[in-house]
Formats: sequence, structure tokens, C-alpha cells
Amino acid sequence: LDTEHTPLGRETLSWMCHTYAALGVPPVVRVPRIDAYEVAKVLDGGAQGIIGPYVETADDVRELAGAVRLRPLKGRRLEEALDNPDALEPELRKYLDERNADFLLIGMIESVPGIENLDEILSVPGLDCVFIGPHDLSCSLGIPEQYWHADFDTAVRTIFSKAHEYNVGAGIHWWEDRDLEIEWSRAGGNLVMHSSDVSLFGAGLKRELDEIREALGDSRRKDLEEKKTIV
Repeated sequence: LDTEHTPLGRETLSWMCHTYAALGVPPVVRVPRIDAYEVAKVLDGGAQGIIGPYVETADDVRELAGAVRLRPLKGRRLEEALDNPDALEPELRKYLDERNADFLLIGMIESVPGIENLDEILSVPGLDCVFIGPHDLSCSLGIPEQYWHADFDTAVRTIFSKAHEYNVGAGIHWWEDRDLEIEWSRAGGNLVMHSSDVSLFGAGLKRELDEIREALGDSRRKDLEEKKTIV
């Protein structure tokens, strides 16, 4: 559920999260920015995982991890726990681990600085997966929307390869070419986000309209042929 590019209100988002969860589908929310309070809001609203946009540094992941893995700690207590996990009392550590065990943390790699800092990013404890935002990444590479460019392909494969070195999942939001989606999956992408509801609806509607036009075209051709025969 994307709240970075989609104007979903907090109440609507919470309703959607609880509805998906009730149907056995874990809701994962893409927050609008790297902000511990934004993360806390969506988790309190029923999300079971978050996607942090435009991650470029280890500190970005650290802030997200604090909000996901150490809820409900905040402030100085949270900073102390992030600096030194052993500073937590054993009972509190056990409580936090059990309470937050099933939440998913995904960080988006969407820029050249994100790739340059990938080793530090992937080293932060608590990160489950990195996820490529192709449009922003292509722009950061200086090749906007050129997804078949060799530099873009190299960037994707580099991110996937690095993630596997650190035992972190990796994926890409892709909708353009199913064959390329399969190829990148074989190269190590184990999180597949295939299109979106709006894109799939639009593609399905276009396919149906094309079929209708083709059927109408056949019908009109038959009408013309019959008229010629009559004449």
C-alpha cells in the first residue's frame, strides 16, 4: 500500500490494513519519507511491514529499524538501544523481540548514493530486504526511464548480488517486460512486485477494448461484403 505517491488518509489506510490482515494477506505500507513517527503511525494502524523510500545511508536504515524492531521505545531510550543493544534489560529485550518479530522492514534503493553506500546499508541489523525503485534509480543514473540500458541492468544486478552477500532479500518494482522480470529474478531477485492494481486494471481494460474493436471490425467487414453481394 503506497502512501508516498498515493493520497491515502490515515483512517482509510488503517481500514485497508485491517481488511487485508483479516483475509490472511499481510499488509505492507510504503511510508512517504524516512521518519520514525510515520512508521509508528502505520504500524499502529495495522500494517505488518513497512517500506522506507529513498534509503541512501546506514543512518536511514537505523531510524527505520528503531521504529520497527524496537517499538514502542522512543527518544533517548531508543537511541541508547540502537547504539548498544546490550543496554536493554533482558526482560525488555525479550519483550521487544517477541512483540516485533513478525514485522517486515524493506528499504528502497533508488539512487547512486544508495548503491555506493550499499555495504553499510546492508550491515544494519533488522533489515529484511532492499527494493529497487526503477524510475528514480534510472534518473539518478542519468538515463531516465531507459530500463534496458546496460548501466541500469548492471545497477540492478549489483544490488541483488550485494544483498545476497549479507543474506538480505532483494527485489524490484517492475511492470514493463515479463521476460526481463524473470531474468532479474534468476539473477537473484527474490521479492517480486509485479505491476499494481491500477496498472493491471488499465491493461485489462485496454485488452478488452481491443477485442471489442476487433470484433466490431470483423462485423463491419461482413456487413460490407454482404452489401456488395446484394448490389
